[in-house]
Amino acid sequence: MFCVTYLVIASRQLQFLKLDRPAGATIGAVAMVVIGGLPMDDALHAIDLHVLILLFGVLLIAAYLTEAQFFKLAAYHVLTRAKNARSLMFGLIFVSGALSAFLVNDTVCVVLTPLVVAVVVEARLPALPYLIGLASATNVGGVISLAGNPQNMIIGAAAQGKLAFGTYMLVTLPVGVVCLAANAALLCWLFRKDLPPGPLVERHPPKPAVDKVLSAKGLGALVLFAGLAFAGVSLAGAAVVAASALMLAARSRVPREAFRHVDWPLLVFFAGLFVVVKGIEHAGVIADLFAHVAPLIDRGGFESNLAFIALVVIASNIVSNVPLVLVAVAWVPHMHDPTWGYIMLAVASTLAGNLTLFGSVANIIVMESAGPRGEIGFWRFLRYGAILTIVDLVLAFAILFGERALSFF
Repeated sequence: MFCVTYLVIASRQLQFLKLDRPAGATIGAVAMVVIGGLPMDDALHAIDLHVLILLFGVLLIAAYLTEAQFFKLAAYHVLTRAKNARSLMFGLIFVSGALSAFLVNDTVCVVLTPLVVAVVVEARLPALPYLIGLASATNVGGVISLAGNPQNMIIGAAAQGKLAFGTYMLVTLPVGVVCLAANAALLCWLFRKDLPPGPLVERHPPKPAVDKVLSAKGLGALVLFAGLAFAGVSLAGAAVVAASALMLAARSRVPREAFRHVDWPLLVFFAGLFVVVKGIEHAGVIADLFAHVAPLIDRGGFESNLAFIALVVIASNIVSNVPLVLVAVAWVPHMHDPTWGYIMLAVASTLAGNLTLFGSVANIIVMESAGPRGEIGFWRFLRYGAILTIVDLVLAFAILFGERALSFF
């Protein structure tokens, strides 16, 4: 049952069953209980409310910012003020990455993709370089904080007491900035024949009608969330307090409208996946699997670290990074240095999302939302994704190994 569920997740859809990821995870969870893989009470306890509450709080804040047209306004200024194709690439990547540092990257992709397509078409630019730039930037931006993407949220909940929100962010901020700059430079080089060297054609897309007051309140909620997290409040508690404060502050908006923008299928996907993974853990398979990989990763040396990073990157592109992290997060406490293990797992699983078209949900959202302009084959995406991922991993872990050598953490 575990393998069948992961097959649905990894392949995104079984055509003859018409099951997507949330449906596959839900049916897998029910089946895990039905076949006796996990008692019902254990299945209920397997659902990690800390992660779900954290994800819900961040999604709700993002929903209010979406209603306020904040995302579209931020992208509008970047996409209309760029002087040439290369400055447009750098601006898009840094704004997308910054937004994804605290807000789930899936939301950023859904909101920004249509605007990116509209602007590049009006500017007579090829869409593909900027679509890949948007997807890669939201993946890389998620590295910066433990609230930047779903897999980091799982790690943040598991690492509570061992890896503080502020410590992680201070360590990974240089990684995110350097990798975003590297991605922009690499994409400009990879598509150098497609990007015109001169000034861009004048663009005049309609300016989003932003709600400045609601945007300010939404950003205030993000600051409150970050402040509480830096102060040591649990990530779930910080997120739900900030989201609740925003609902109280935004009295002119009916909360039900914001709830409509929350990605409920993502929460369902997580709940089902928790049960499926718990079932295989209950059977002793995860412990047995760790016994086989432990000699490679628990010695704490340079070779062990490289082996763990390679394992995470490869496995993330086979079963996707979120399911992989749910399994691997149970290994980290047994490693030589758990704090370092959590950081390696978060950074490697996130950067692995840029390797293949199916490496992260963000890639799928961007390419599908772009319609015909986002059509790209698996192998062509891999040709670009492999370069981005290898360079990002080398730069990221060079920085992290350097920080560790200097006893930054």
